[in-house]
Amino acid sequence: MKILIVGAGGRLGAALVREYRGSFEVTAFNREQLDLSNLNKIREKLGEADFDVLINAAAFTNVDLCETQSDQAFRINAEAPRMLAEISGEKNARLIHFSTDYVFDGEKRAPYTEEDEANPTSVYGESKLAGEKQVLTTANRHIVVRVSWVFGPDRPSFIDGMIKRAQENEKIDAVADKFSTPTYTRDIARMLPQFFERDVEGGILHFTNAGKCSWQEYAQWALDCCDKAGLFLKAKTVDACRLKDMTNWVARRPVYSVLSTAKYTQLTGTSPRTWREAVTDYITRFYPKK
Repeated sequence: MKILIVGAGGRLGAALVREYRGSFEVTAFNREQLDLSNLNKIREKLGEADFDVLINAAAFTNVDLCETQSDQAFRINAEAPRMLAEISGEKNARLIHFSTDYVFDGEKRAPYTEEDEANPTSVYGESKLAGEKQVLTTANRHIVVRVSWVFGPDRPSFIDGMIKRAQENEKIDAVADKFSTPTYTRDIARMLPQFFERDVEGGILHFTNAGKCSWQEYAQWALDCCDKAGLFLKAKTVDACRLKDMTNWVARRPVYSVLSTAKYTQLTGTSPRTWREAVTDYITRFYPKK
């Protein structure tokens, strides 16, 4: 099977390339090789490419910057996925496009299912929702996978930043009143191939690790794992701060954006491992003792 990965330089894309290179025939493009803001280049680069599955792991993900660069956000997060979906359809190939929990407004206060109505509160969320609609209306075989709080070894994420802060400072804090679920790139990469086959139904699918947490809980667990692994930390406790304290944020974020993975479990007969297990695995595997 021939897999083409767009966004190979990112946190998720790099994990997909690493996971699939030994099992599939993989072609990968990073942003320098294929900039999704240049729609003409997409057609030029991919029009002649031969693939069975195209995975789009690229996006304009700076939530605050999207507020002031909305044209760019919609070009990369909506117009480019439409073109990827069209090119895939022309080749009778499947597009797997990644989206986000930020398509929801967070008012439900219970895990969001694939059937729940999206209502984004930011330009980022609006552009990602527009991209979902473009992909799904182009061909019914395409899949949109919504993920949240993605972490992994290829590019620093929230927990890497918190660990670094804890190594450099005696006091650190994190938001305690915003809730979602961390999702490990390695787990995404390992679950995804079961959706490569043509006979698997298209549509929206939620995938995260199991459970929910605040950023404070997430950071505290990461520090606990580091402490247990013997890593040096100046701060071992994460203090609480509130969303209202984040005065430098421009865009509104959903307070509660936990994604239900019940559909994934029903389709596959397996449940994702817990976010705590995934974070422990990540820190044990990629943070050597110092």
